[in-house]
Amino acid sequence: MLPRLPHKTFFTVVIGIFTAIAILHGLRVFYQWPAVIGGYEVPMWLSYVAVAVAAYLAYQASQIAKH
Repeated sequence: MLPRLPHKTFFTVVIGIFTAIAILHGLRVFYQWPAVIGGYEVPMWLSYVAVAVAAYLAYQASQIAKH
């Protein structure tokens, strides 16, 4: 069984993960890096969506962590 994390620690980790995802997808868009998964080239528009979703989730987690 996993040990329980304090509320603030959990949300700090979540914020870090989603922020990193948003930054990496933003870099992919900025530098036009290709992404190929199993021979399928991932379209660039998917990274635009991923930046928006990951940034939103990081923001929401930060708002929850404040309470």
